[in-house]
Amino acid sequence: MDILLQQIINGLVLGSIYALIALGYTMVYGVLGIINFAHGEVLMIGAMVSLSLLRLILSLTSDLPGWLTLLIVLPVTMAVCAGLSYWIERIAYRPLRNAPRLAPLISAIGMSILLQTIAMMIWSRNPMTYPQLLPSTPIDLWGSGATITGKEIVIIIVALLVMAGLLFLVEKTKLGRAMRATAEQTQIAALMGVNPNRVISITFMLGGALAGLAGVMIASNYGNVHFYMGFIPGLKAFTAAVLGGIGNLQGAMLGGLLLGLIESLGAGYIGELTGGVFGSNYQDIFAFLVLILVLVLRPTGLLGEKVSDRA
Repeated sequence: MDILLQQIINGLVLGSIYALIALGYTMVYGVLGIINFAHGEVLMIGAMVSLSLLRLILSLTSDLPGWLTLLIVLPVTMAVCAGLSYWIERIAYRPLRNAPRLAPLISAIGMSILLQTIAMMIWSRNPMTYPQLLPSTPIDLWGSGATITGKEIVIIIVALLVMAGLLFLVEKTKLGRAMRATAEQTQIAALMGVNPNRVISITFMLGGALAGLAGVMIASNYGNVHFYMGFIPGLKAFTAAVLGGIGNLQGAMLGGLLLGLIESLGAGYIGELTGGVFGSNYQDIFAFLVLILVLVLRPTGLLGEKVSDRA
């Protein structure tokens, strides 16, 4: 039971990160109908930028508490990632908005490779250690043998608050109504006074800010960063978005949490189930097995609805 509880905790932490990244995917798809496969690289840039800022602050002073240092770095990182996503949309997607669906996909892959190369040139190709500024002392849960650290608690709480805030933004604000109108029918929304280009740019920027936040969370949780760190989490978050129902915010949250739990539980028990043939290092296969099963059995995802193609 203690192993099961520990894997559930690990899965919730991992799933919270996946959910934040998946929200960026599903927002862009819901409004524009395309998959931003450069989203994982925005996450990586966020982690790299936050590392540079942390090094700068720590070189000037070491008297600030760790949480305060991270709190100073986080808004700047999110702003940089939001600006980066804005320019990605302007350069890689807006000129191809009326092109065949394959063109934006190829452009996204090209942008992903470009961002990886730029990051490798600026920050080097070698993994770098990320400062541990949040408490990492294990806290025993009710004497069960399962533990959770302070930084894992922060990751879960921040993820839940951001998800709730995003839902409020989309469902209860004027900007949210404009986003939903643009997603429903861009031309009609424009006739009603909505500026589709502005809404799409803001959507990309919100997704980029969430990716920057997720990048800082991943770096804080695992303690290292590298130029290739956004690729696998990006693919898994895309899987989470598909699992929950691409284009559905609640679906992205549910899919991220479920995928984190599936991956964590699978990694914890795959050794026993296979008699030691496979170990926890095979945990990445669970995300893609889930993707295949969802595409075969329920292509619309758990909370997605089948809709007709746009005219």
